[in-house]
Amino acid sequence: MTNKINVAASEVQVNDHIYNGTGTNAHPTFAWETVTEARLEDGLILLITGNVKGPHGEFWLEPDEEITVIRYPAVVTAVATPTKAKAKHGHH
Repeated sequence: MTNKINVAASEVQVNDHIYNGTGTNAHPTFAWETVTEARLEDGLILLITGNVKGPHGEFWLEPDEEITVIRYPAVVTAVATPTKAKAKHGHH
């Protein structure tokens, strides 16, 4: 389940998805890009999508500017406790 929510730009988190317009692709889900970095720079929030060193998108927003994001719930992984193997009693 995903949640489409409105947050202040300062509350955007890495792995949130932000809308980048329709672009050249006709499929609407391709317009959402994953935030790979979010930081404060020169008093503005810089959101980077994609690889910072390669092709990427940059979104500059005021910290209190509202933006719609898709946020997936955090995945909780259960840690399985290993079962103890029964000690084998061998005869010498």
